[in-house]
Amino acid sequence: MGSISKDLKTALEVFAIFQWALSAFLIVLFVALFHLYLVVFTPYWPLAGLTIIWLIFDWKTPQQGGRRSDWVRGWCLWKHFRDYFPLKMVKTHDLSPRHNYIIAVHPHGLMSHGTFCHFATEASGFSRIFPGITPYLLTLGAFFWVPVLREYMMCGGACSVSRASMEYLLSNRGTGNAVVVVVGGLAECRYGKPGFSKLVLKKRKGFVHMALRHGVALVPSYSFGENETYNQHIFTPGGWVNRFQEWFQRLVHIYPCAFYGRGFTENSWGLLPYNRPITTIVGKPLLIPKIENPSQEMVDKYHALYLTALRKLFDEHKVQYGISESQELEFV
Repeated sequence: MGSISKDLKTALEVFAIFQWALSAFLIVLFVALFHLYLVVFTPYWPLAGLTIIWLIFDWKTPQQGGRRSDWVRGWCLWKHFRDYFPLKMVKTHDLSPRHNYIIAVHPHGLMSHGTFCHFATEASGFSRIFPGITPYLLTLGAFFWVPVLREYMMCGGACSVSRASMEYLLSNRGTGNAVVVVVGGLAECRYGKPGFSKLVLKKRKGFVHMALRHGVALVPSYSFGENETYNQHIFTPGGWVNRFQEWFQRLVHIYPCAFYGRGFTENSWGLLPYNRPITTIVGKPLLIPKIENPSQEMVDKYHALYLTALRKLFDEHKVQYGISESQELEFV
């Protein structure tokens, strides 16, 4: 009986991972095929027009806080997702509901499993760990171009990662809001490999500029283990495959990676992430003054302070989570 219960638990965990990883692709495919069917094979083509009208009417919602659903965020499915690795969030300092924050998350990894679970669901207990704080995970605006998918994303509290979205959340929603930004973005996927601690951060300063404009604290966070969930083949620098990767990234800002994980059985190859622990350490808020039109000099100053705070957070916890004392956090 215990074995059956364990097997069922494992199956639910795997389903939760696949559901999240494939939901975007399946929803996009279903919506596209369904609307194509309406237009080509039925007399109900006006319904496709109504969908477009709705998108136009509702276009700004992902930039204005979205439509979060506590019910969706609290699904038991996400607890199975959490337990697969398992995932854990650790708080080092309190966040006051009387203020707003920008939580900067590192690294992106290949799929940002920890970021999604911690901030777009309640599986890690965000509301319990940070009472009075509402997280808004900012993600690619393209997710909100597709009917059904956009609703699913917004139910988790996700919003578009745009300047307009950040401006709205930090100035029109009162206090107690935490804008969550994966600063390295998809450009960081190329470094999502076991043993790597390299972040695309040296020239990413927009989040600091926004913090200065609104006078909100920057909260560094680091997910130890995120880069351990997949292996990635690194092609020869300068080779034709590597040149294609670089060209593709310049074209669409996405770095195509040759990654792989585990299969359904032990020691098999597949696209499931390795079930390695991921622990996200949320650090001490870096207080930022309010400067409506900050100079580049001010942005550079607080960007440097943020890098120092992030490096300190990494160094204080790296040994505890399996990284050698000699390994340094690298910014590119």
